[in-house]
Amino acid sequence: MPVQDLQVQRRNMNGNRGMLTVLHRIPSRDRLAMSSVADTADRRPLRLFFIPYFASSHLIPLVDIARFLAARGVDSTILATPCNAALVRATVDAAAAAGLRIQLLEYPFPSAESGLPPGVENLSALPPSECDKIDYAIAFTRPTLEHLLGLHHPDAVVADGHFPWTIDIARKLGIPRIKFTALGTLSFCVFHSVLANQPFKDVTRDDERVPIPDLPHPLLLARSELPDFLVQDTVFGRLMEEVREADKASLGIIINSCTEIEGIYLDYFHRMLSIKKTWLVGPISLNDSESSSVGVRGGGLNPAAVGNRARCLSWLSEQKPSSVVYACFGSWSQFTGEQLREIALGLEASGHPFLWVLREADGAEWMPHGFEQRVKWRGLVLRGWVPQVELLSHAAVGAFVTHCGWNSFQEGVSSGLPMVTWPIGTDQFIIEKLVVERFRVGVKASDSIRSTTDPNRTIVRAAELARAIGSIMDAGVAAEGTRRRARELAEKARAAVEKGGSSDKALNDLIEDIYVWHDNKRSAAGMAVDI
Repeated sequence: MPVQDLQVQRRNMNGNRGMLTVLHRIPSRDRLAMSSVADTADRRPLRLFFIPYFASSHLIPLVDIARFLAARGVDSTILATPCNAALVRATVDAAAAAGLRIQLLEYPFPSAESGLPPGVENLSALPPSECDKIDYAIAFTRPTLEHLLGLHHPDAVVADGHFPWTIDIARKLGIPRIKFTALGTLSFCVFHSVLANQPFKDVTRDDERVPIPDLPHPLLLARSELPDFLVQDTVFGRLMEEVREADKASLGIIINSCTEIEGIYLDYFHRMLSIKKTWLVGPISLNDSESSSVGVRGGGLNPAAVGNRARCLSWLSEQKPSSVVYACFGSWSQFTGEQLREIALGLEASGHPFLWVLREADGAEWMPHGFEQRVKWRGLVLRGWVPQVELLSHAAVGAFVTHCGWNSFQEGVSSGLPMVTWPIGTDQFIIEKLVVERFRVGVKASDSIRSTTDPNRTIVRAAELARAIGSIMDAGVAAEGTRRRARELAEKARAAVEKGGSSDKALNDLIEDIYVWHDNKRSAAGMAVDI
């Protein structure tokens, strides 16, 4: 029986080339034709190929979904460029070693075509002014991805929304295309409402908040709080119509959320966006809450990451339960020295122990004089990667200062922590509405109108941050109410991912829906032959 070998180029954590290793043998198309999808008693495992976007916030949850589907019998292959593959290799290798059918297939990043230097393949490695180059690079990956998908002919392709043209490849191969989005359902609804209703067309000031029409509950936003692709000319913004058409033609959309959190928006989502199916399969981080992979998720096993993890856990073990404020603004946040100085002073002034994670590129010249000496007994400042999911679930952590990225929001909710919200870009001001207004599990770091395109336009002062932290960490009826609601929301999220929960069922439904798609295709082909 002929087979095709899926060969994966192995690299060590420093990115050096290693030997070619065959991780899994993929059946050829001839063999696939012999296997009856329609026979539910003897179904072969589905083979799914996953195409993540070049950003950690997209890459990590899609790899997690590929793992969780592999745990349910799916044969999962993740297509990733070398530097992005390095970020998740430890996670994938651990899953494969545990017996799951999962592997990485590397393909080259189009560095020269996109004007990026070799080794720069992820959004977090670029300043905001150059991030369009990552989106520009995507078009140059099409020939390679089309070749790989045609060569291995999976049963379906799960592609990030930044690759809308994968719908054309899927049609050519006669397989379904499924979209993965790193956004939440509410964000999609807001985007559609803004584009369809133009609520800002007569608004002259970009810091004036106006109602967003047609949503299930009131929501006010300023133009400056909208994602850049809705208010500026961006590479991704120019693709919006193509993205919408690809979404409509896809089998459906996978969302890292759950009906307990965002079910209220599904009617709008299906009715207004013409989406066939949605699978709300999150919070993804909760599926891993008891897994050893939490400690390497997205960071790997390089010495700096291992050292950061050990230092965090050692320091947290010395703190009292629920006493620590954990502050982290994601892998892409880029503050001025002035703003970093205000954050430092605000954490100090809060009076609570804190663990603050900075980007490695943030330097130290902005550090307030004597800061580290003054807080050394109750504050820990780290640079680079930390195991956020593991830290948020630690008994010593009592609050989360967050930029409201969708993954961080889900992880904060899953941990039952009250949040101080500090949105910076993309859809984060929309997510802040979920935290502060919809579920009332957090407070804003500042009430000032800020900007997604210029996060440092308005400086959040130390006194504001200290006041916000105190409002959820100190004693009092209001603070205890916020903490209680956060715990209750976490219970709902945990129920969703447990066996029989809404998200657990959604993963099973996704697998079944792909089988049914092929059943229907075979039935239609049989009817055509009969005619």
